[in-house]
Amino acid sequence: MVYALSTCPQCRKTKQLLNDLGLEYHFEDVDLIGADDQRNTMAEVSRWNSIRSFPTIVINNKRAIIGYNETEIRNLATP
Repeated sequence: MVYALSTCPQCRKTKQLLNDLGLEYHFEDVDLIGADDQRNTMAEVSRWNSIRSFPTIVINNKRAIIGYNETEIRNLATP
């Protein structure tokens, strides 16, 4: 799951890299959802990223990658 902002260049780079690597993912552009959903989503982001920055990538509800980290994202594509 990728938590992102629609206006964030790093978020766009993250989604593009995931696409280029052929990795399946879901995303939520947090700035484009309603206030109630946004509060719930930010609570989830806070579980993984105490500073609540974007992008926040949650992998299989087990670990997170915070920010655009090309090396860590590329490592997702190798078993």
